[in-house]
Amino acid sequence: MSIKKKIILSGMRPTGKLHIGHYVGALENWVSLQNEFQNYHLIADYHVLTTNLNTSDIFDDTIDMVIDWIACGINPNESPIFRQSQIKEHTELFLIFSMLITKARLEKNPALKEQIRDLNLQTISYGHLGYPVLQAADILLYKGEYVPVGEDQVPHIEITRHIAGLFNERYKLSGGKEIFPIPEPKLTKFSRLPGLDGKAKMSKSLGNTILISDDLDTIKTKMRKAFTDPNKLRKGDKGNPDICLVYTYHKKFNPSEQTEIFTGCSTGQLGCVDCKMKISEKIANFFSPIREKRKELEKNKEKVLETLLDGESKAREVARNTMREVREAMKIG
Repeated sequence: MSIKKKIILSGMRPTGKLHIGHYVGALENWVSLQNEFQNYHLIADYHVLTTNLNTSDIFDDTIDMVIDWIACGINPNESPIFRQSQIKEHTELFLIFSMLITKARLEKNPALKEQIRDLNLQTISYGHLGYPVLQAADILLYKGEYVPVGEDQVPHIEITRHIAGLFNERYKLSGGKEIFPIPEPKLTKFSRLPGLDGKAKMSKSLGNTILISDDLDTIKTKMRKAFTDPNKLRKGDKGNPDICLVYTYHKKFNPSEQTEIFTGCSTGQLGCVDCKMKISEKIANFFSPIREKRKELEKNKEKVLETLLDGESKAREVARNTMREVREAMKIG
C-alpha cells in the first residue's frame, strides 16, 4: 500500500528570466522535494497586479520563468505547473477568505511594510493590502501542508495559518471534518542570497542580480562591481570575509575552497579581483548544465506552453474538488 505524499504549494510572480537568488532561495529546494512530496507550482500572475498594472509582458515573462523552472529540474509531469489566472477557483476562495480576516491584521504584516518601504509607495490598493489573503487561497486550494519560503515570507504563512484556522472553526463537513490543513513553512539553509550591491536581497528591480542564464563573461562583468569589505582596498590589505558578499557566494558555489578563500582574504594574500574572478568561474560552471537545457527549451516554446496547459488541467481538477467541499461546508451550493 503506497503512502500518500504530503502536499506542497510553491510559486513565484512571473518576472521573466530568473536569477541565482531564485535558485538558491527556492528552485534548488523545490527540486529536492519532488520525490518526497506532491508538489504544485503556481505562477502567481494575479499577484503582479498588486504593484504593476501593466500586463503586456506577463505571458512572455511566464514562459521564460517556466523554462528556467524546468531547466533547473522541476518535472512538470509529476509536479504540475500552472497559472493562477487560469484557475478561477483562486479568486472565488480569495473572496470567501477576505470575509474572515480583519484589515488591522493585514496591516500588521511586516512583509507588506517592507514592500511599501522598498517601493517607496505613498498609498496602496485594496488588492495589495489583501494579497496575503490571495496567497492563502493559493495554498489552501490545493490543501498545501508545507510551503517552501524564504524567511521574509514567513509572515504570509502565518496569515494563511490564521485564515485556515478561522475557516475550520466556523465551517465543517458532515461528521465535523475540517477542510483545510494548517500549513507549515519550510525554510531553506540559504533562504536569501545577497545582491551584488551588498543589499540583503537579490532583486531585478535593484539591478543587483546574476541571471541563471548569464554566461561567464557576463558574470565576470557583473561581479567586478560586487560589494566587498570596504576596508580592503587592495591586495595585501587584511579583509573580513564575514561581511563580504563574494565570500557568501563562495560558501554556496565553491564550498571545497571555502577555508582557503577565508584565509587568503583575512591575511591579505588574496586580492578582491582574483577572488571575484574565481567565484565567477565557479558560478558559471555550476549553472552550465542548466544553461544548456535552457537553450533547448527556448527552441521549442510551443512545447513549454503545452506543458503549462497540461498542468492547468490537473490543477483545475483539484481546485474544483476543494471548492465543492467549501460550498458544502458553508451550505451555499
